[in-house]
Amino acid sequence: MFRPLALAVGAVLLLGGCSAEPGTDPPDSSTRSPGTSGTESRGALEDLGSLRITGEGDGDGYDRRAFGTPWKDVDGNGCDTRNDILARDLASVTRDDDGCLVLTGVLEDDPYSGGKVSFTRSRPSQVQIDHVYPLALAWRMGADGWPEERRTEFANDPLNLLAVSGRPNQQKGDSGPAEWKPPADYQCTYAGLFVTVAKKYDLPATRADHTALGNFLKTC
Repeated sequence: MFRPLALAVGAVLLLGGCSAEPGTDPPDSSTRSPGTSGTESRGALEDLGSLRITGEGDGDGYDRRAFGTPWKDVDGNGCDTRNDILARDLASVTRDDDGCLVLTGVLEDDPYSGGKVSFTRSRPSQVQIDHVYPLALAWRMGADGWPEERRTEFANDPLNLLAVSGRPNQQKGDSGPAEWKPPADYQCTYAGLFVTVAKKYDLPATRADHTALGNFLKTC
């Protein structure tokens, strides 16, 4: 099934602060991924077929800051995006007294390794927040021409974000589907997310990435 839905992509991410009503859970601002019924799988393949195919730019001028200050509170719930995603994707979450800053939690089924990963503020790099469609790749595929507001939206969109273990996230870096692939049992979900994000932001795919995504979706 589809699982729920960086300074530079793949970098070690630091915790940010936020505020919410003490003793309450922050509003759920997350966007979770669609399921993988036959109808939805066919829909993902149709969406893939609608993506533009183009060559990849050279990335000249890329800077993470072009996508806004990392982990802004774009949904206005009082918590920054990083803590929203940690709270969404981790189990057994504990928070600070303000109810927003995630202190500990457990990534029960890491999408990129299949393992179980513990998160603590003392070792924040154990669990990182990945952009499924990487920021640097988006820049090379046309986001360099977007207004900053759209890039900030893209960088903080829960649909494009996953809590994952640090090592495979660093290995993924800013690679597209043709250069990096998740475990076999997550390839369908990953491809569906990538295509959904690409369609939402009218981002194209390279010919190689398009082929890889099609192969991943055949595993649904």
